[in-house]
Amino acid sequence: MSKLLLISSSRVHGSEFLEHCRSGIAEHFKGIKRVLFIPYALADQDRYRDLVAEAFSVMDITIESIHDADDPIQAVDNAAGIFVGGGNTFRLLKTLYDLALMDPIRNAVQRRGVPYMGSSAGTNIACPTIRTTNDMPIVEPPSFESLGLFPWQINPHFIDADPNSTHKGETREQRIAEFHEENEIPVLGIREGSWIVVNDQQRSLQGTTGMKMFRRGQKPTEVAAGPF
Repeated sequence: MSKLLLISSSRVHGSEFLEHCRSGIAEHFKGIKRVLFIPYALADQDRYRDLVAEAFSVMDITIESIHDADDPIQAVDNAAGIFVGGGNTFRLLKTLYDLALMDPIRNAVQRRGVPYMGSSAGTNIACPTIRTTNDMPIVEPPSFESLGLFPWQINPHFIDADPNSTHKGETREQRIAEFHEENEIPVLGIREGSWIVVNDQQRSLQGTTGMKMFRRGQKPTEVAAGPF
């Protein structure tokens, strides 16, 4: 039993923080008045908490940040909803391991049915591993294994290659193809402005920008909004 909202990015050009997916967030946390926020992906966690609290107040939801809790594990155990914010995925995962929060979060989501929302790095850690993150490894977690709440890998902030670009570095598709040289699991490249909603076994893509599905040994396929 899992209820997931996995967002590519918290910010989209032309809108305020989380504004583009506000209706999806309100539906995801419908009936919940307090959501536990996990800000460990950023260094300035107080500022991050305040930013998220302001965005959620529009939906009449109060944010309680885990970094303010005396007992982070107990905070997860008591949570009615969880939001894991974006930032650096390696820092986020290392902190969750350091504080022994991996199993409590899994149990909350998979056993108690607590709604989980992730954005960017928070979306990455919902996958089996963080091997498809875009982030620099600024710290070293004990493992790349992540929460495994979602069965496939996700690449947030997915960008299509510009055929007119003179840049000679790897495109995002080339990096995902390299991942598939060593791994079998499918990868979803979610563009900014779109998000995945999971209710138990039902999955759907929402938003306006779509995503690409990458499978080992196959050509990428475009995925439009709707069930997939």
